Amino acid sequence: MTNTIDAATIATPAGALALLVRDDVLIAAGFGDVDAHYDRLRRDSRETLPALRKVARLGPFTDALTAYVDGDLRAPDTLPVGQSGGPFRQAAWKVMREVPPGQTITYAELAARVGNDRAVRAAGSACAQNRIAPVIPCHRILRTGGALGGYYYGLPAKEWLLAHERQHA
Repeated sequence: MTNTIDAATIATPAGALALLVRDDVLIAAGFGDVDAHYDRLRRDSRETLPALRKVARLGPFTDALTAYVDGDLRAPDTLPVGQSGGPFRQAAWKVMREVPPGQTITYAELAARVGNDRAVRAAGSACAQNRIAPVIPCHRILRTGGALGGYYYGLPAKEWLLAHERQHA
């Protein structure tokens, strides 16, 4: 493992999108400041994290998310991602990546696709604990009836992501 976590941001209409990469794997992404994402990783990690190194670009990671913002909604689909979580969360994050851009499912549908249709709260928790948004697109998961539910980065960011995907899907 490398002794740094490389980080960069890209501009989006919903605000700065921070990307954190370690050993060519995206380990965190989301709206806001790189330092806040790094601090969140440190709080949640069982290991001592390497130093944060801010860079201007992260090669294919920057390219894929810039392309996404420009309308190529499938550009981030093959980016390697990694975050800690138990079997249910890992399965839920995999299912989230399978929901096509411009489409949504409910927390109940997410639970059912993971294999436990009674685990609706666990599905919501998997969304809340996702550290790699929007590459793992938890914004595509809604409440039954179509209400947005929550979003770690705020409902305006979730609304922008959904509208952006509807426009370009």
